[in-house]
Amino acid sequence: MNDVLERGAAGASFGDEDWYGEEIGAVRFVDCVLTDVDLTEATTKGATFEGCTFHTCRFNGSTHRATAFVACDFRRCSFFTATLDGCKLSGSVFSECTLRSITVVGGAWGSVTLRGAVLNGVDLSGVDLREADLSMASLVDAVLTEARLDGATVRETDLTRADLRRASLDRVDLSSATLKATRIDLSAAVMVAELHGAVVDVGE
Repeated sequence: MNDVLERGAAGASFGDEDWYGEEIGAVRFVDCVLTDVDLTEATTKGATFEGCTFHTCRFNGSTHRATAFVACDFRRCSFFTATLDGCKLSGSVFSECTLRSITVVGGAWGSVTLRGAVLNGVDLSGVDLREADLSMASLVDAVLTEARLDGATVRETDLTRADLRRASLDRVDLSSATLKATRIDLSAAVMVAELHGAVVDVGE
């Protein structure tokens, strides 16, 4: 195994590295730049990546458990069929990334930026997405039940047929989101109606 995967690194740059299928444990990478690194089918458990930049890296088929990607910048990376289980992605930014068919199990994604991301059909139930930027993202058929979306930005977000039941939507402006056949509970329905100028009378 590459020694750096056993000790971690700070301020280092990695280019065109082959980390295919590698196992990365509870090590720490801080302010590192990874370009064209192949992490296909790699596994991480308890690892920490803080302030790192990933440029055109491949995470296809990889599995990440209790791993933190804090304030990281992912640019044109591929996460096809990757698994993120209990991971912390707080403050990270995803730009032009392939997130198709990813598996997400819980996790803290507060203040993550997913502008324009395609997350169609992805199950994000129970994920903490407070203050996340989901502007112009496509969440068609996505599952967001019991997700924490307080303060999230959903400007021009496509939530067609998405499931938002029991999701926390405090301070979320759904007025410019596409809600065609979106599944919502009563409290969300009242909020949407009020956003469109209705006076909701729930009776006595």
